[in-house]
Amino acid sequence: MDLKLIRKTTRLVGLTLLLVGSAFAQATPGTVYVSSEKDDALTMIDLATLTVKGTIATCKRGRHLQLTPDRKLMLACSDSGVADLIDPATGQSLRRIPLGDDPEAFDLSPDGKTIYVSSEDDASAVFVDAATGKKLKEVKVGQEPEGVKVSADGKVLYVTSEVASLVHAIDTASGKIIKNIKVGKRPRRMAITPDGKELWVTCELDSGVTIVSTADHSVLATLKFEVKGARAQDITPVGIQMSRDGKRAYVALGRANHVAFVDVPARKVSDLVLVGRRAWNVALDKDEKRLFVVNGLSDDLTIIDVPGAKAIKTVPVGRVPYGVVVVE
Repeated sequence: MDLKLIRKTTRLVGLTLLLVGSAFAQATPGTVYVSSEKDDALTMIDLATLTVKGTIATCKRGRHLQLTPDRKLMLACSDSGVADLIDPATGQSLRRIPLGDDPEAFDLSPDGKTIYVSSEDDASAVFVDAATGKKLKEVKVGQEPEGVKVSADGKVLYVTSEVASLVHAIDTASGKIIKNIKVGKRPRRMAITPDGKELWVTCELDSGVTIVSTADHSVLATLKFEVKGARAQDITPVGIQMSRDGKRAYVALGRANHVAFVDVPARKVSDLVLVGRRAWNVALDKDEKRLFVVNGLSDDLTIIDVPGAKAIKTVPVGRVPYGVVVVE
């Protein structure tokens, strides 16, 4: 074969591999996404460098953010009344799904086919077909519903009512309320233990978490938070995430500017970590070695080293950041 031809072919193959490698590197997940209520954009933070690597323009007043079962980003936009479905590999919006007036929090059925969203203005939980945007059901609940959580088997939907201090357990098949569960004042967000036995509910105006049995929906216990130098009324828990093994919960304490590390079996706080102003929502990386905390009033993200229980970096993000998701 001609030597020049061999060299040319080698260069072309090398260039092709370089381009493929570059495209793969761009598409390989390794990003923290943070929603912003004021900037109509997601901020992207590189997991390797822990620095901002760009933004994605989206709909108005982005709030709750989570991954779909097929690993797309779904963002509820309150002022646009839609969910923006974004491909993290390309940063492009795939489509926008109508959610009704002022959607804030939602959850997805295990198969990703149904979106369950709280409608604050209508005091209802709305079931939306994710493919068509069609409203499937509407269940009346207490005033100012917010937090939404579906059981792992998809059979029970839990919705918090801030005004009524209730969690509504709803049968997803019939749309009927199974039980109204009295919890602490102004319940906000929820997490279910990996064994499916307990529902943990953050109660913003009660400085604590109400722990509910998923078997009979009775209240098992209440965990109160204390932060040295902070008044009880300034300890306002909202965001919560469980570890995969169910041994630890991480709770953002709002205006107390701390995150609590909670020993789940013992139901007591093991560590408190100082973060930014109004710690709002939290997310763990895949290895559960870093915790990412959205601070709504200091417009930044605190990164916590989990084994050391200490903050290691603060990254400026959009104005009034709200939700956070880690994609790896």
